[in-house]
Amino acid sequence: MVRYVEGDATLPQPRPALIVHVCNDVGAWAAGFVVALSKRYREPEKAYRGITPGERVLGAVQFVAIGDGSVTVANMIAQAGITRLAGPPISYPALEISLTRVADFARKGRFSIHMPRIGCGLGGGRWGSVEPIIERTLDGLDVTVYDLKR
Repeated sequence: MVRYVEGDATLPQPRPALIVHVCNDVGAWAAGFVVALSKRYREPEKAYRGITPGERVLGAVQFVAIGDGSVTVANMIAQAGITRLAGPPISYPALEISLTRVADFARKGRFSIHMPRIGCGLGGGRWGSVEPIIERTLDGLDVTVYDLKR
């Protein structure tokens, strides 16, 4: 079930919680949701920057436990580059692969899943394309999508 709320995806409840977001495959971490994530937790950025280019492939997911492990961040590599010259950098097939891996991880750890509108900011994706992927891959899991308060 996907639930929509206004709030901050970096402060998920209930726990154990899995914060899911999209990263690019070029190693850039400086804009969008990652700015708020890095202000709250240092570990996800540090772990992402430690991935070698050969490991930073579309569809890969890096799971980063925070503190006591009640929050884990899923750095999903589902964005090809950072520019929009040839269209949006989001890769819907990579997003589907990544979210399938997230679903397996969440089921094993009994995590609730929390995310902003992944892939639709700097990734240039359309929510109408992303939402069905979320519904298909995360079916049966507790999923919360956050919109920032205005």
